[in-house]
Amino acid sequence: MNRRLVAIAAGLFTLAAAAALAGPWREADEDPATAVAAASASVVLDLSPKQLSGQRVVCGFDGRRAPSGLLRVLRRGELAGVILFEDNIGSRRAVRRMTRAIQATNRPPGLRDPLLISVDQEGGLVKRLSGPPTSSAAAMGARGSAYSRRQGAATGRSLRGVGVNVDLAPVLDVARPGGFIAEQLRGFGSKPGRVAAAGVAFAQGLEAEGVAATAKHFPGLGSTSQNTDLRPATIRLGAGTLRRVDEKPYESFIAADGDLVMVSSARYPALGTGRLPASQSKAVVNRELRGRLGFEGVTITDSLEAPGARAGAGPAKVATRAAAAGSDLLLYVHCDAGMRAALALRRGLTSGKLQREAFERSVDRILELRATL
Repeated sequence: MNRRLVAIAAGLFTLAAAAALAGPWREADEDPATAVAAASASVVLDLSPKQLSGQRVVCGFDGRRAPSGLLRVLRRGELAGVILFEDNIGSRRAVRRMTRAIQATNRPPGLRDPLLISVDQEGGLVKRLSGPPTSSAAAMGARGSAYSRRQGAATGRSLRGVGVNVDLAPVLDVARPGGFIAEQLRGFGSKPGRVAAAGVAFAQGLEAEGVAATAKHFPGLGSTSQNTDLRPATIRLGAGTLRRVDEKPYESFIAADGDLVMVSSARYPALGTGRLPASQSKAVVNRELRGRLGFEGVTITDSLEAPGARAGAGPAKVATRAAAAGSDLLLYVHCDAGMRAALALRRGLTSGKLQREAFERSVDRILELRATL
Protein backbone atom coordinates (compact mmCIF):
# COMPACT_ATOMS: atom_id res chain seq x y z
CA MET A 1 0.00 0.00 0.00
CA ASN A 2 1.51 3.36 -0.97
CA ARG A 3 1.74 6.32 1.39
CA ARG A 4 -1.13 8.19 -0.25
CA LEU A 5 -3.46 5.25 0.39
CA VAL A 6 -2.19 5.02 3.97
CA ALA A 7 -3.14 8.67 4.47
CA ILE A 8 -6.57 8.02 2.98
CA ALA A 9 -7.07 5.06 5.31
CA ALA A 10 -6.02 7.14 8.32
CA GLY A 11 -8.39 9.92 7.33
CA LEU A 12 -11.24 7.47 6.94
CA PHE A 13 -10.51 5.94 10.34
CA THR A 14 -10.89 9.39 11.88
CA LEU A 15 -14.12 9.98 9.99
CA ALA A 16 -15.42 6.58 11.05
CA ALA A 17 -14.65 7.28 14.71
CA ALA A 18 -16.53 10.56 14.55
CA ALA A 19 -19.47 8.90 12.83
CA ALA A 20 -19.62 6.17 15.47
CA LEU A 21 -20.29 8.87 18.05
CA ALA A 22 -22.84 10.71 15.90
CA GLY A 23 -24.72 7.70 14.55
CA PRO A 24 -24.58 5.14 11.75
CA TRP A 25 -23.06 5.84 8.35
CA ARG A 26 -25.52 7.09 5.78
CA GLU A 27 -23.45 5.75 2.92
CA ALA A 28 -21.78 2.61 4.13
CA ASP A 29 -20.39 1.88 0.70
CA GLU A 30 -19.03 5.36 -0.02
CA ASP A 31 -15.80 5.24 -1.99
CA PRO A 32 -12.84 6.04 0.36
CA ALA A 33 -11.01 8.18 -2.17
CA THR A 34 -14.19 10.16 -2.83
CA ALA A 35 -14.63 10.86 0.89
CA VAL A 36 -11.07 12.12 1.29
CA ALA A 37 -11.28 14.19 -1.89
CA ALA A 38 -14.46 15.81 -0.59
CA ALA A 39 -12.75 16.68 2.71
CA SER A 40 -9.77 18.15 0.87
CA ALA A 41 -12.04 20.14 -1.44
CA SER A 42 -13.75 21.59 1.62
CA VAL A 43 -10.39 22.86 2.89
CA VAL A 44 -9.59 24.45 -0.46
CA LEU A 45 -12.96 26.26 -0.52
CA ASP A 46 -12.14 27.87 2.84
CA LEU A 47 -8.79 29.29 1.75
CA SER A 48 -8.34 32.96 0.89
CA PRO A 49 -6.90 33.93 -2.52
CA LYS A 50 -3.58 34.70 -0.77
CA GLN A 51 -3.50 31.27 0.81
CA LEU A 52 -4.52 29.49 -2.38
CA SER A 53 -1.76 31.26 -4.31
CA GLY A 54 0.87 30.72 -1.63
CA GLN A 55 0.16 27.00 -1.51
CA ARG A 56 1.58 26.76 -5.02
CA VAL A 57 4.99 28.21 -4.12
CA VAL A 58 8.14 26.70 -2.59
CA CYS A 59 11.16 28.93 -2.06
CA GLY A 60 14.60 29.19 -0.49
CA PHE A 61 16.13 31.62 1.99
CA ASP A 62 19.56 32.74 3.15
CA GLY A 63 21.27 31.59 6.32
CA ARG A 64 20.93 28.83 8.87
CA ARG A 65 17.83 30.15 10.61
CA ALA A 66 14.44 30.71 9.03
CA PRO A 67 13.94 34.50 8.79
CA SER A 68 11.15 36.03 10.87
CA GLY A 69 9.46 37.32 7.72
CA LEU A 70 9.33 33.82 6.27
CA LEU A 71 7.88 32.43 9.51
CA ARG A 72 5.15 35.10 9.41
CA VAL A 73 4.20 34.09 5.88
CA LEU A 74 4.07 30.44 6.94
CA ARG A 75 1.89 31.28 9.95
CA ARG A 76 -0.59 32.97 7.61
CA GLY A 77 -0.73 29.84 5.46
CA GLU A 78 0.64 31.64 2.41
CA LEU A 79 3.44 29.25 1.40
CA ALA A 80 3.58 25.51 0.73
CA GLY A 81 7.11 25.08 2.03
CA VAL A 82 10.81 25.71 1.52
CA ILE A 83 13.86 24.35 -0.27
CA LEU A 84 17.21 24.10 1.51
CA PHE A 85 20.56 24.84 -0.12
CA GLU A 86 24.17 24.52 1.05
CA ASP A 87 24.20 27.87 2.86
CA ASN A 88 21.27 26.68 5.00
CA ILE A 89 23.14 23.58 6.17
CA GLY A 90 25.10 23.54 9.42
CA SER A 91 25.35 20.62 11.79
CA ARG A 92 22.60 18.01 11.72
CA ARG A 93 21.37 19.34 15.06
CA ALA A 94 21.20 22.87 13.64
CA VAL A 95 19.28 21.71 10.55
CA ARG A 96 16.84 19.79 12.73
CA ARG A 97 16.33 22.84 14.96
CA MET A 98 15.65 24.99 11.88
CA THR A 99 13.15 22.56 10.33
CA ARG A 100 11.36 22.18 13.67
CA ALA A 101 10.94 25.96 13.87
CA ILE A 102 9.46 25.96 10.38
CA GLN A 103 7.02 23.13 11.11
CA ALA A 104 6.08 24.62 14.49
CA THR A 105 4.52 27.72 12.93
CA ASN A 106 0.90 27.99 14.09
CA ARG A 107 -0.87 27.79 10.73
CA PRO A 108 -4.60 28.25 9.99
CA PRO A 109 -7.02 25.31 10.17
CA GLY A 110 -6.76 23.08 7.11
CA LEU A 111 -3.10 23.98 6.58
CA ARG A 112 -1.58 22.29 9.61
CA ASP A 113 -0.27 19.21 7.82
CA PRO A 114 3.52 19.21 7.45
CA LEU A 115 5.00 21.89 5.25
CA LEU A 116 7.11 20.72 2.34
CA ILE A 117 10.80 20.90 3.29
CA SER A 118 12.82 19.87 0.28
CA VAL A 119 16.45 19.42 -0.71
CA ASP A 120 18.48 18.21 -3.69
CA GLN A 121 20.00 15.02 -2.27
CA GLU A 122 20.83 13.08 -5.43
CA GLY A 123 24.28 11.78 -4.50
CA GLY A 124 27.61 12.46 -6.17
CA LEU A 125 28.10 16.08 -7.18
CA VAL A 126 24.57 17.16 -6.19
CA LYS A 127 24.17 16.58 -2.47
CA ARG A 128 23.42 19.27 0.11
CA LEU A 129 23.82 17.26 3.31
CA SER A 130 26.55 14.89 4.38
CA GLY A 131 25.75 11.20 4.61
CA PRO A 132 23.78 9.06 2.17
CA PRO A 133 23.51 8.52 -0.66
CA THR A 134 27.16 7.55 -0.61
CA SER A 135 27.19 6.84 -4.36
CA SER A 136 26.37 8.88 -7.43
CA ALA A 137 23.36 7.95 -9.53
CA ALA A 138 25.73 6.52 -12.16
CA ALA A 139 27.31 4.22 -9.57
CA MET A 140 23.93 3.16 -8.24
CA GLY A 141 22.76 2.34 -11.75
CA ALA A 142 25.84 0.22 -12.35
CA ARG A 143 25.25 -1.78 -9.15
CA GLY A 144 21.55 -2.39 -9.72
CA SER A 145 18.14 -1.85 -8.20
CA ALA A 146 18.67 -3.62 -4.86
CA TYR A 147 21.66 -1.40 -4.09
CA SER A 148 19.79 1.69 -5.26
CA ARG A 149 16.85 0.86 -3.02
CA ARG A 150 19.17 0.53 -0.01
CA GLN A 151 20.76 3.86 -0.88
CA GLY A 152 17.32 5.45 -1.17
CA ALA A 153 16.21 4.04 2.18
CA ALA A 154 19.39 5.23 3.91
CA THR A 155 18.90 8.66 2.34
CA GLY A 156 15.30 8.76 3.50
CA ARG A 157 16.27 7.93 7.09
CA SER A 158 18.98 10.57 7.03
CA LEU A 159 16.68 13.26 5.66
CA ARG A 160 13.84 12.42 8.04
CA GLY A 161 16.33 12.65 10.87
CA VAL A 162 16.84 16.36 10.17
CA GLY A 163 13.22 17.14 9.28
CA VAL A 164 13.43 17.06 5.48
CA ASN A 165 10.40 15.36 3.90
CA VAL A 166 10.92 15.88 0.14
CA ASP A 167 13.97 14.81 -1.85
CA LEU A 168 14.28 16.45 -5.26
CA ALA A 169 15.59 13.16 -6.61
CA PRO A 170 15.95 10.77 -8.40
CA VAL A 171 17.12 12.08 -11.76
CA LEU A 172 15.35 9.87 -14.31
CA ASP A 173 16.96 11.45 -17.38
CA VAL A 174 18.46 8.90 -19.76
CA ALA A 175 22.11 9.97 -19.64
CA ARG A 176 23.42 10.06 -23.20
CA PRO A 177 27.20 10.39 -23.75
CA GLY A 178 28.18 14.04 -24.13
CA GLY A 179 25.19 15.34 -22.19
CA PHE A 180 25.71 17.27 -18.97
CA ILE A 181 23.69 14.71 -16.97
CA ALA A 182 26.14 11.97 -17.99
CA GLU A 183 29.19 14.17 -17.46
CA GLN A 184 28.07 15.01 -13.92
CA LEU A 185 27.27 11.33 -13.17
CA ARG A 186 23.71 12.35 -12.27
CA GLY A 187 21.97 9.73 -14.42
CA PHE A 188 21.42 6.07 -13.53
CA GLY A 189 22.44 4.95 -17.00
CA SER A 190 22.23 5.44 -20.75
CA LYS A 191 19.46 2.87 -21.29
CA PRO A 192 15.88 3.58 -20.22
CA GLY A 193 15.46 0.14 -18.66
CA ARG A 194 18.44 0.59 -16.33
CA VAL A 195 17.40 4.12 -15.42
CA ALA A 196 13.87 2.93 -14.64
CA ALA A 197 14.97 -0.04 -12.55
CA ALA A 198 17.60 1.73 -10.44
CA GLY A 199 15.98 5.18 -10.31
CA VAL A 200 12.55 3.94 -9.27
CA ALA A 201 14.14 1.63 -6.69
CA PHE A 202 15.91 4.67 -5.17
CA ALA A 203 12.55 6.49 -5.07
CA GLN A 204 10.88 3.53 -3.38
CA GLY A 205 13.61 3.46 -0.76
CA LEU A 206 13.00 7.13 0.00
CA GLU A 207 9.25 6.72 0.19
CA ALA A 208 9.48 3.66 2.45
CA GLU A 209 11.19 5.95 4.99
CA GLY A 210 8.54 8.67 4.74
CA VAL A 211 10.30 11.02 2.30
CA ALA A 212 8.57 12.01 -0.92
CA ALA A 213 10.56 11.32 -4.09
CA THR A 214 10.71 13.66 -7.08
CA ALA A 215 11.43 12.29 -10.55
CA LYS A 216 13.22 14.84 -12.73
CA HIS A 217 13.50 16.43 -15.31
CA PHE A 218 10.45 15.42 -17.38
CA PRO A 219 10.36 14.69 -20.30
CA GLY A 220 14.16 14.30 -20.08
CA LEU A 221 17.36 16.38 -20.12
CA GLY A 222 19.78 13.56 -20.88
CA SER A 223 20.49 14.51 -24.49
CA THR A 224 21.61 18.11 -24.04
CA SER A 225 24.96 19.59 -23.05
CA GLN A 226 23.19 22.74 -21.80
CA ASN A 227 22.34 22.92 -18.11
CA THR A 228 19.09 24.91 -17.88
CA ASP A 229 20.19 26.28 -14.49
CA LEU A 230 22.80 28.24 -16.46
CA ARG A 231 21.35 28.83 -19.94
CA PRO A 232 18.34 27.99 -22.13
CA ALA A 233 18.27 24.60 -23.85
CA THR A 234 16.28 23.15 -26.73
CA ILE A 235 15.88 19.37 -27.10
CA ARG A 236 15.53 18.58 -30.80
CA LEU A 237 14.72 14.87 -30.53
CA GLY A 238 11.61 13.63 -32.29
CA ALA A 239 8.43 12.88 -30.36
CA GLY A 240 8.84 9.15 -31.01
CA THR A 241 12.32 9.07 -29.49
CA LEU A 242 11.30 11.17 -26.51
CA ARG A 243 8.37 8.87 -25.76
CA ARG A 244 10.17 5.60 -26.48
CA VAL A 245 13.40 6.45 -24.65
CA ASP A 246 13.37 9.56 -22.48
CA GLU A 247 9.89 9.24 -20.99
CA LYS A 248 10.12 5.50 -20.30
CA PRO A 249 11.63 5.82 -16.78
CA TYR A 250 8.85 8.24 -15.85
CA GLU A 251 6.26 5.68 -16.90
CA SER A 252 7.78 3.26 -14.39
CA PHE A 253 7.86 5.94 -11.67
CA ILE A 254 4.19 6.75 -12.28
CA ALA A 255 3.26 3.05 -12.25
CA ALA A 256 5.00 2.80 -8.85
CA ASP A 257 2.85 5.67 -7.46
CA GLY A 258 5.70 8.19 -7.33
CA ASP A 259 4.83 11.39 -5.48
CA LEU A 260 6.21 14.29 -7.54
CA VAL A 261 7.51 14.93 -11.04
CA MET A 262 9.73 17.93 -11.75
CA VAL A 263 9.15 19.32 -15.23
CA SER A 264 12.14 20.50 -17.24
CA SER A 265 12.90 24.09 -18.24
CA ALA A 266 14.13 23.01 -21.68
CA ARG A 267 12.07 23.42 -24.85
CA TYR A 268 10.79 20.39 -26.80
CA PRO A 269 9.52 21.52 -30.23
CA ALA A 270 8.49 17.99 -31.21
CA LEU A 271 6.10 17.90 -28.24
CA GLY A 272 4.56 21.26 -29.10
CA THR A 273 6.25 23.57 -26.60
CA GLY A 274 7.32 26.10 -29.23
CA ARG A 275 9.53 28.66 -27.54
CA LEU A 276 8.18 27.91 -24.07
CA PRO A 277 10.00 25.85 -21.43
CA ALA A 278 8.29 22.52 -20.77
CA SER A 279 7.13 23.57 -17.28
CA GLN A 280 5.22 26.46 -18.89
CA SER A 281 3.70 24.38 -21.67
CA LYS A 282 0.28 22.74 -21.47
CA ALA A 283 1.43 20.42 -24.24
CA VAL A 284 3.97 18.82 -21.89
CA VAL A 285 2.39 19.14 -18.43
CA ASN A 286 -1.23 18.43 -19.25
CA ARG A 287 -1.20 16.55 -22.54
CA GLU A 288 2.02 14.54 -22.22
CA LEU A 289 2.53 13.95 -18.50
CA ARG A 290 -1.02 13.89 -17.19
CA GLY A 291 -2.89 12.90 -20.35
CA ARG A 292 -0.64 10.40 -22.11
CA LEU A 293 1.16 8.97 -19.06
CA GLY A 294 -1.67 9.40 -16.55
CA PHE A 295 0.30 11.07 -13.75
CA GLU A 296 -2.02 12.11 -10.90
CA GLY A 297 0.52 13.36 -8.37
CA VAL A 298 2.12 16.77 -7.84
CA THR A 299 4.03 18.51 -10.61
CA ILE A 300 6.80 20.94 -9.70
CA THR A 301 8.85 23.27 -11.87
CA ASP A 302 12.61 23.48 -11.91
CA SER A 303 13.79 26.86 -10.62
CA LEU A 304 11.77 29.61 -12.29
CA GLU A 305 14.58 32.07 -11.60
CA ALA A 306 17.05 30.15 -13.79
CA PRO A 307 17.94 31.44 -17.28
CA GLY A 308 16.38 28.41 -18.92
CA ALA A 309 12.96 29.21 -17.43
CA ARG A 310 12.67 32.88 -18.31
CA ALA A 311 11.99 32.62 -22.05
CA GLY A 312 12.24 36.40 -22.45
CA ALA A 313 9.38 37.06 -20.03
CA GLY A 314 9.18 38.87 -16.71
CA PRO A 315 8.76 37.02 -13.40
CA ALA A 316 4.99 37.60 -13.15
CA LYS A 317 4.35 36.26 -16.64
CA VAL A 318 6.60 33.24 -16.07
CA ALA A 319 4.73 32.37 -12.86
CA THR A 320 1.32 32.79 -14.49
CA ARG A 321 2.32 30.72 -17.52
CA ALA A 322 3.63 27.89 -15.35
CA ALA A 323 0.46 27.80 -13.27
CA ALA A 324 -1.77 27.96 -16.35
CA ALA A 325 0.20 25.12 -17.95
CA GLY A 326 -0.64 22.86 -15.02
CA SER A 327 2.55 23.01 -12.94
CA ASP A 328 1.24 22.64 -9.39
CA LEU A 329 4.26 23.85 -7.39
CA LEU A 330 6.42 26.74 -8.54
CA LEU A 331 10.00 26.54 -7.28
CA TYR A 332 12.10 29.61 -6.44
CA VAL A 333 15.60 29.89 -5.04
CA HIS A 334 14.75 33.12 -3.20
CA CYS A 335 11.59 33.77 -1.20
CA ASP A 336 11.27 37.38 -2.30
CA ALA A 337 10.89 36.09 -5.86
CA GLY A 338 8.51 33.41 -4.59
CA MET A 339 6.33 35.99 -2.89
CA ARG A 340 6.18 38.08 -6.05
CA ALA A 341 5.14 34.94 -7.91
CA ALA A 342 2.38 34.29 -5.36
CA LEU A 343 1.13 37.84 -5.88
CA ALA A 344 1.06 37.29 -9.66
CA LEU A 345 -0.89 34.06 -9.15
CA ARG A 346 -3.38 35.80 -6.86
CA ARG A 347 -3.95 38.52 -9.41
CA GLY A 348 -4.40 35.94 -12.14
CA LEU A 349 -6.85 34.00 -9.99
CA THR A 350 -8.98 36.98 -8.94
CA SER A 351 -9.03 38.45 -12.46
CA GLY A 352 -10.08 35.16 -14.03
CA LYS A 353 -6.91 34.88 -16.11
CA LEU A 354 -6.16 31.67 -14.21
CA GLN A 355 -9.08 29.23 -14.24
CA ARG A 356 -10.26 28.74 -10.65
CA GLU A 357 -11.31 25.10 -10.91
CA ALA A 358 -7.91 24.03 -12.26
CA PHE A 359 -6.18 26.24 -9.68
CA GLU A 360 -8.05 24.56 -6.84
CA ARG A 361 -7.26 21.09 -8.21
CA SER A 362 -3.56 21.95 -8.05
CA VAL A 363 -3.85 23.11 -4.43
CA ASP A 364 -5.89 20.01 -3.62
CA ARG A 365 -3.07 17.76 -4.92
CA ILE A 366 -0.48 19.68 -2.91
CA LEU A 367 -2.51 19.44 0.29
CA GLU A 368 -3.07 15.73 -0.27
CA LEU A 369 0.70 15.25 -0.60
CA ARG A 370 1.32 17.22 2.60
CA ALA A 371 -1.18 15.01 4.42
CA THR A 372 0.95 11.94 3.64
CA LEU A 373 4.20 13.30 5.07
